[in-house]
Amino acid sequence: MPRSTDIRRATNVTLPVHLLTEARALGLNISQACEQGLLAALAARRRENWLARNEGAIQSWNDHVEAHGLPLAAYRAF
Repeated sequence: MPRSTDIRRATNVTLPVHLLTEARALGLNISQACEQGLLAALAARRRENWLARNEGAIQSWNDHVEAHGLPLAAYRAF
């Protein structure tokens, strides 16, 4: 059974002409470049979403550390 990463679907992407021209002149695989860019954008958005969902917990931990110091700080070598 094919994995979801093996399945490809054709799609249309609109790009600025100057970028497309330069990419072709440099021999870039445009589909591959778009895929890499989309992967990077997805990772960034996932990170933003995770930070937004966990903002309260992160702030709570930061407040705790500010008030009480780092756990096990006495055992740090530096």
